[in-house]
Amino acid sequence: MSKPPTSDEHEPFLRQALEQTAFCEPVQTAFCVGCVLVAYLPDSNPIVLSTGFSRELPGNTHAEANALAKVQILSSLQLQSLVSPWPGEAAPVIEDLLHHVDVYTTLEPCSVRTSGLPSCADALIRARIRRCIIGVREPDDFVKCEGAQKMKDAGIEVIWYGGLEQECLDAARRGHHI
Repeated sequence: MSKPPTSDEHEPFLRQALEQTAFCEPVQTAFCVGCVLVAYLPDSNPIVLSTGFSRELPGNTHAEANALAKVQILSSLQLQSLVSPWPGEAAPVIEDLLHHVDVYTTLEPCSVRTSGLPSCADALIRARIRRCIIGVREPDDFVKCEGAQKMKDAGIEVIWYGGLEQECLDAARRGHHI
């Protein structure tokens, strides 16, 4: 069984998520967020499955939803190459793999979307991810976010990573005139 990552092991993946924010097109009405999906499998080093950033895919999309969408369209061969060797004899199935995934995100996953689209917290709950490591709480600039609590209530472990809060907040508000 793989051992859970330590705080020091979280930082490189949260920094990678922070790097994703640089690809976001800044807009006044939304945050710039980055996300990385990492699988922790038995007898394996952590495996980056996917990355995402706000507005990366068409349709006013959020970082976590984009990272999930990108990993969910991987073919069996692509999955097998990422997670080789897969424990057991059958080829990996994304639904099984997501139970081993930690989501690293620079900003608390949204609990409500003003656009009417599904929230990122709901998408992560549906995906049945294992854990969510968050750089900073979502400020109340647009909505009151309760994504972390929503995930906790659904049985997902939530970790507030300390030390990068200001960097994550500055990245989130890039392009805003405050």
